[in-house]
Amino acid sequence: MRHLPLILGLLTCACQPTPFDVVIVGGNVLDGSGSPAQRLDVGIRGDRIAQMGTGLDTVGAGRVIDATGLMVAPGFVDLHTHLDPLHRLPDAESHVRQGVTTALGGPDGGGPWPLGEYLDETARLGVGLNVAMLTGHNTIRRTVMGLDNRDPTAEELERMQEMVAQAMDEGAFGLSTGLKYLPGTFSDVDEVVALSRTAARRGGIYTSHLREEGLGLLEGVSEAMEIGARAGIPVVLTHHKVVGQPSWGASSRTLAMVDSARAAGTDVMIDQYPYTASYTGIGILVPGWALAGGTDSLLTRMQHPALADSILGGIAFNIVNDRGGNDLHRVQFALVEWDRSLEGRTLGDWANRLGMPLTAKTGATLVVEAIRRGGASCVFHAMQEEDVRAIMLHPFTAIASDGRLVQPGEGHPHPRWYGTFPRVLGHYVRDEAVLKLPEAVRKMTSLPARRMGLVDRGELRVGWFADLTLFDPARVRDKATFTEPHQYPDGIPLVLVNGTLTVDRGEFRPVRAGVVLRKSP
Repeated sequence: MRHLPLILGLLTCACQPTPFDVVIVGGNVLDGSGSPAQRLDVGIRGDRIAQMGTGLDTVGAGRVIDATGLMVAPGFVDLHTHLDPLHRLPDAESHVRQGVTTALGGPDGGGPWPLGEYLDETARLGVGLNVAMLTGHNTIRRTVMGLDNRDPTAEELERMQEMVAQAMDEGAFGLSTGLKYLPGTFSDVDEVVALSRTAARRGGIYTSHLREEGLGLLEGVSEAMEIGARAGIPVVLTHHKVVGQPSWGASSRTLAMVDSARAAGTDVMIDQYPYTASYTGIGILVPGWALAGGTDSLLTRMQHPALADSILGGIAFNIVNDRGGNDLHRVQFALVEWDRSLEGRTLGDWANRLGMPLTAKTGATLVVEAIRRGGASCVFHAMQEEDVRAIMLHPFTAIASDGRLVQPGEGHPHPRWYGTFPRVLGHYVRDEAVLKLPEAVRKMTSLPARRMGLVDRGELRVGWFADLTLFDPARVRDKATFTEPHQYPDGIPLVLVNGTLTVDRGEFRPVRAGVVLRKSP
């Protein structure tokens, strides 16, 4: 019996809980489900949430965070992120400072190939947030068919299907298309359905930059619905918007189409950024047929008077009716490597500099000249606030940035690259009361996480990964503007990625606590 006290002592020690690595106390917890906030403490061990409740034991904790006055939310999940600079900017500071802890890349039909090698290299490098990828139709089609304006042969289609299957097996979360861009614009619905079926068989989703977002918007939405129904694949109408004055107000019809499709059994949802301006290459104003074969082919066509007239006429039409917003000052240069002085200025400013009249015809001439000099990225101020609000209110709309990773001083980016998520929380929730706070957080967390099929991120639950964003509901706001875009937001003092403080009392820490996420077929 002499060993009994020792045995009892060992049993007692074994029953005592291990101290938390981090305890967040006194905060108002929004769990991401859309439920109202609760005053709860959150205890974290390693990369997981170990306990949630009141009065958690802080003895021996590695760090105790007083979250009094703060909202404690799941880390935000961005369904539409341009991660192209990730290997150059692996800390992803511009995203993490917004509260984003998981980002889905490869949108609009783009992305790396082969995907498996890219994901392996990303994992070796280390990243500041959790990274997932789609595989892009445009990347695949360009690899197989170049920029040919034709249907694929049977052999080419089979090769593209094999590439989709390979990417899915290597960890892609689904297929993206950019049907407004080259070479996706040359594809038909049957081609996209065939590739989407390949992704669907492996549990993937389908995200689509629609073929048109202006005058052809309704047809573009209908096409995406058809692809979802025929392929049996969940659909995201990505960065859903209404472009060009003649189409303003059409969101009432597109949202009704989403509701009808869902009622009929097609799993359709939306993602959206909270701005009235888009961002893409200036070539978006050029008719697709004129770009077949690439820039050199376009410039060759411009040497033929009849073709040149048609091309310039098509560009002028788009300036009036589509992304040009019927005003040369609505096309704002963002990245112009051949003339940095134009960055932040407009197509109208360039016309004034050259002494040219502010007409759509002038704009068309300058668009071709910009492409001749190497192209440019632009911000297009061609949407209206009423459509933005209507789309945001739809229960199946997730908030997503369509932002590219960036660091201060690089070009003149769209402010969404720095401010998407805090803009919703500050402007649309607190200031304008368009959304209630629990619903806004749901649209940033559990809704996009469920679309990706993530089973342990997107909500605050015991046993789930400790991705958390703490923000001050009275102070959170975006600071980036269209004139001064390089500004980090206010009011997000703490962000944890997999249990590691990555933003700590407003200071960014380059600890690269993110992981590469791979979809399991």
